[in-house]
Amino acid sequence: MAQQPNPAGFFPQGQFSQMPYGQPFAPMPQQMQVPFPTPTAATPSGGINVPGMLPVEESYIENILRLNKGKLVQINSTYEHNKEWNAKIFHGIIEAAGRDHVILSDPQTGKRYLIPMIYVDFITFDEPIEYEYPFGSGAGPLANYPPR
Repeated sequence: MAQQPNPAGFFPQGQFSQMPYGQPFAPMPQQMQVPFPTPTAATPSGGINVPGMLPVEESYIENILRLNKGKLVQINSTYEHNKEWNAKIFHGIIEAAGRDHVILSDPQTGKRYLIPMIYVDFITFDEPIEYEYPFGSGAGPLANYPPR
């Protein structure tokens, strides 16, 4: 006779149960907790701030692109199962960036591109990349998403 689980759905340690179709069910071993060092400069969400870099919760690609708005970039992207072209390179000036997209304007043609981030492989800059948020400069807020 199979052992019944307790109200939390777990079986007593070391005991097994037979699941339908004769497949054995073994309880999960207890997880070992590893101590995590206490951050010296903790943020409200628990991340560690490193001088000269965006805070952990603000180092999303979209924030880096926003800090570099107005710069000329090259975006390398790939598109699976596309028969016409599976890879494309976009050249343009960063106009805006969101959680799932970037908007470029091509200064030579005047075209604007809305590129979903899912297709972006990497972005190259021909000049230094701004990575520090200019606090108090009125440059606009950075995105700050709750952890998943």
